Amino acid sequence: MNPKHEHKIISVIRGLSLDGPLAAKSGHQGTALALAPLAAVLFGRVMKHDPADPHWVDRDRFVLSNGHASILLYSTLHVSGYDVSIKDLKAFRQWGSRTPGHPEVHHTDGIEVTTGPLGQGLANAVGFALAEQQLRTRFGDKVMNHHTWVVAGDGCLMEGISHEAASLAGHLGLGHLNVIFDDNGITIDGHTTLSCSDDAAARFSAYGWHVERAGAVADDPAAIEAALLRAKAVTDRPSLLILESRIGFPSPTWTDRHEAHGNPFTAADVAATKALLGLPSDAMFFAPADLVDPFRLAVAKRGATARAAWQKRFDSWKGDKAAWNVAWGDAPKGWAKALPRTAAGTMVATRSALQNAIQATADALPGLMCGSADLTGNNGVKVAGATALSRAEPGGTQVYFGIREHAMGAAINGMALHGGVRPIGATFFVFSDYLRPSLRLAAVSQAQAIYVFSHDSVGVGEDGPTHQPVEQLMSIRLIPGLQVIRPADANETSEAWRVAIEHDGPTAIILSRQAIRVVTDGSAVEAGAGVVVPTAKPDLIVVASGSEVALCVEAVDALAAKGIRARVVSMPSWDRFESQPAAVRRKVFPAGIPVLSVEAGTTLGWERYADASIGVDRFGASAPGDVVLQKLGINVDNIVRTSTKLLASR
Repeated sequence: MNPKHEHKIISVIRGLSLDGPLAAKSGHQGTALALAPLAAVLFGRVMKHDPADPHWVDRDRFVLSNGHASILLYSTLHVSGYDVSIKDLKAFRQWGSRTPGHPEVHHTDGIEVTTGPLGQGLANAVGFALAEQQLRTRFGDKVMNHHTWVVAGDGCLMEGISHEAASLAGHLGLGHLNVIFDDNGITIDGHTTLSCSDDAAARFSAYGWHVERAGAVADDPAAIEAALLRAKAVTDRPSLLILESRIGFPSPTWTDRHEAHGNPFTAADVAATKALLGLPSDAMFFAPADLVDPFRLAVAKRGATARAAWQKRFDSWKGDKAAWNVAWGDAPKGWAKALPRTAAGTMVATRSALQNAIQATADALPGLMCGSADLTGNNGVKVAGATALSRAEPGGTQVYFGIREHAMGAAINGMALHGGVRPIGATFFVFSDYLRPSLRLAAVSQAQAIYVFSHDSVGVGEDGPTHQPVEQLMSIRLIPGLQVIRPADANETSEAWRVAIEHDGPTAIILSRQAIRVVTDGSAVEAGAGVVVPTAKPDLIVVASGSEVALCVEAVDALAAKGIRARVVSMPSWDRFESQPAAVRRKVFPAGIPVLSVEAGTTLGWERYADASIGVDRFGASAPGDVVLQKLGINVDNIVRTSTKLLASR
């Protein structure tokens, strides 16, 4: 690329990055202006990518962790030849547009991950790098060998998730991960000295990263390219490149001012800045073909050459192409035949049942990567004989995330969105609060990540209320697009594992610490709810999830002694049940029959199904789990008492 022409393209990117927010009356021009040279160099000179095939599996991944600067990415994608038109840029931040306020994966070509909350993108990128490393080790660097590039700002580095993610990446030596820190010294409130005095270089060096202070070269493409290539050349550990930029540059009014973070630019400010850039001040969305086409042609030529070279290597590769196709496709046919089935009456904790299901199917599910936030022996997410992932074993499939729940959640999202692997992350259910932002973004981005949460109720016992989830189950049921399954027993757990693997989005599986009697055949999971104890002409339906289903089955005889004919329904998944046709739902809950719900968590929400509810609308207590459940009313006597009262009231 001719340097003079590249300079003009940088000005075009800056002009488009001014016009989008101005037209929308919303956006963040300041960072986009400052980082336009970096974006042009990354997409034009350094990254391995092909706009003609944006889903090519061995492309470099780009993550804009400070996603509020999305107009920079959209403008760069446009001039690089991706399917982002001027019409799309004009619709920036508008209803139904392909250029939303923060990048959204599956929405626009060239967007790899949904970034919103600061720091998430950086942690997602750790997942990208984990997946790439595992696949490179498994299949060889002839067919899998790319880098992940991240742009992050002060806010990303301040957020706690970045500390967790950076520590993990350094520990594992993820050498194909390269982060550019946009060090502009600005946050929304003002200069970073108001709130932060961290030494980012020392911090990341302590994490085991390669760190380079590139200096104040944010407007020097040649210096930027040299620094990026130096970072890329370091492959035994992740790299942090600290780039000093000037927010809002070259605006004559807003350069270096914290107001430039948001949307202070008036039409006059935009015109004045365009004049300095050599752009026509009265032309909106100026991107003439004679400027854009040569840049696109250069990007296309680089991309096509790289992809053709990869295709040639792949075609001559003597590796296991069947395994490769399975890694990048759907679950292999027939794998679920290996799922264990457990005899009725057997006592087994569902956390143990999940481990049995994983172990039984691990060989049939290549690419499975199981991980836990320091609770591997407690939550059942482990494959016997699996190699622990480490610097020495980069192809290990058992991931020890350490006590880093938030980074684990974001990393498995990144692994899922990268593709080629099947990631599972686990912790205690009460600690889902630590990773809830990642759980929510998994749903927003439709990442095929599996979250496993064990120790699911006050049945946890002696650890007390800080470790006993009460509101968490209903809380995650609120997340749109998240499949939530709380299996009743071992058979439902096997089915939960099946539907999680086959689901096209994220799944949370909620598991018990305590052993539970097997009372189902597992069939309720498919529809989300099903009858466990059928009763002709029932007086009452008792519905439950998880460990409480067996309790309700136990209560049937006690209810019969009171003259109450009860049907028991297991309802492991609200979202699956609510997706069923009305006729299916009416079959489970016929009209006119009163319903009692029993669940060892908050009763809030059960009113949509139940006429009365038994639950835990308070925090728990420290005592043996069976004692806590008994004291808080999760017992047969209370089911009989509440059922009698419900029927009497009708």
